[in-house]
Amino acid sequence: METKEVRLQGDDREIDAYLALPSGEGSYPAIIVIHEIWGLDDHIRDIARRFAEQGFVALAPDLYTGEWREAMNPQRIMAGMQFMRSAPPEIQRDPSRLAQALEQFSPEERNALQTLMRVMRPEQRASFAEDVLGVIRYLDREPGVDPARIACLGFCMGGGITAQVATKARDLWRAVIFYGESPPLQKVPDIHAEVLGIYGGADARITDTVPEFARAMAEAGKPFSYHVFPGAPHAFFNDTREATYRPEAAAAAWTTTLSFLR
Repeated sequence: METKEVRLQGDDREIDAYLALPSGEGSYPAIIVIHEIWGLDDHIRDIARRFAEQGFVALAPDLYTGEWREAMNPQRIMAGMQFMRSAPPEIQRDPSRLAQALEQFSPEERNALQTLMRVMRPEQRASFAEDVLGVIRYLDREPGVDPARIACLGFCMGGGITAQVATKARDLWRAVIFYGESPPLQKVPDIHAEVLGIYGGADARITDTVPEFARAMAEAGKPFSYHVFPGAPHAFFNDTREATYRPEAAAAAWTTTLSFLR
């Protein structure tokens, strides 16, 4: 296996990415691995290598390339998530009240929180999805990639971005959504890839919306299968986060994913 850092053209910017290549010559399927809100960390790099060991060209883009990187470090992300969870919905929806609530923080912390909230907006997720279209174009030209078998897989935030990519990329082969938000239902008819969903039974915010997505896919005649792992919380696949990691569910989800991609 070979790994290397690459830079490629996204939507209207260049983005960094981590590329893992299987050993030996051949024409391999490719998998784009979209990171969680934590960014392109060691966990995502490890997943890319795991896919390469299974015979996939794996490319993990860093969607925080450039302006995002400094603001979106783990400590600031955690502080921002705690603030967002504690702020009542009426404050989150009111820009003036939200600005007032942010006054308690230092200018540096306030900037980080505003950046996090920007990342969480649907329009920004859609912009990241446009960047992923550039990743697909890069893989189309990569030696050793079968351009007819390019898939996208994402976790949490990356799962939601993967769902949006599926509505935008007509030539995407398959998509795997790990506990990510479903795409806008009006966009479901635009999906051409086969889609697999992986969800946790204890992740109600995400999992409770899946039946509606499944109905929309069925009505549009789009192939969609999903698995809900009983008792598993959000982010149960991430083995670097002890609080949420569930080894048995993660192992079963990995087997299910590989079977789907093969």
